[in-house]
Amino acid sequence: MSTLPPRVVVVHRRSEYDELLDRHGTAGQAAFFLAGRGRDLADVVSRHEAQLAARRAVAAAVPPAWRRGEVERVDLDRFLFGPEDIVVCVGQDGLVANVAKYVEHQPVVGINPEPGRNPGVLVRHEPGQAAGLLADAARLLPPGAGRAGPAPLTMVEAVADDGQRLVALNEVFVGDVSHQTARYVLTVPAESQTVPPDRGRAPTAERQASSGVLVGTGTGATGWCGSLRRERRDPPPPPGPASGQLLWFVREAWPSPMTGTAYTDGFLAGAARLELTVESERMVVFGDGIESDAIRLSWGQRLSVGVAGRGLLLL
Repeated sequence: MSTLPPRVVVVHRRSEYDELLDRHGTAGQAAFFLAGRGRDLADVVSRHEAQLAARRAVAAAVPPAWRRGEVERVDLDRFLFGPEDIVVCVGQDGLVANVAKYVEHQPVVGINPEPGRNPGVLVRHEPGQAAGLLADAARLLPPGAGRAGPAPLTMVEAVADDGQRLVALNEVFVGDVSHQTARYVLTVPAESQTVPPDRGRAPTAERQASSGVLVGTGTGATGWCGSLRRERRDPPPPPGPASGQLLWFVREAWPSPMTGTAYTDGFLAGAARLELTVESERMVVFGDGIESDAIRLSWGQRLSVGVAGRGLLLL
């Protein structure tokens, strides 16, 4: 067992003010640029200062004997999280989703620097609560010690037949690389075809042409999957964020002599997997809207999507 003290890793993204200064050089030039678009620099500066104040509050809450680290969102794919880390996301809800794919069992805390602006679905806490939250998170270390904590949020996993793998907190999208018509064979497990599950049925395969397939978690049910649910006449109910269930939708399935529309939504749970065999030259799989980190597929490849083997331990 490690004797190292916890390390608090603060994750943030560059503010709009930082990016404006990089682009325009001075605050005066940035103000002139924004004024031409009907915006005021003061609002941008206010949001920048709110983020800095939240990060300072988190830094002040870290016990002196603990270790510290910091990483920007764009560098997450190059940052190595350790087993003694407590990850603190300071920013919008999407920052927690960005972090989720890079952590394993480390406790994660979401700090909302602008409670009046951000929904706070994942960044659930205000900066002043940081000290108590860090103490609670430390009680969950080391990972796997069996200490009682929050139920992990369910995540979704996509695995290609060549070993490419992707996990996401909200949803995984599978479709054409240029968002045109995707062609594939969809194999639907029996457990996904009816609610409640009918385990007496066999898996069903259907050739489809659509604008893509979306497989989402309960956490993502209020986002992209939520918009698809609202378009359905009789949509399946959303799963709970920690229920171990996923919800899937086919977007704009197109009926033709060769393609069907019989299977366009359902559930996944346990070991049940949605499988796709690619019948297009180029298809892409990405998670949580991050197209730059994607699985690339071509004709004949197979993809399996289901509940990930790990979840997100979000306080």
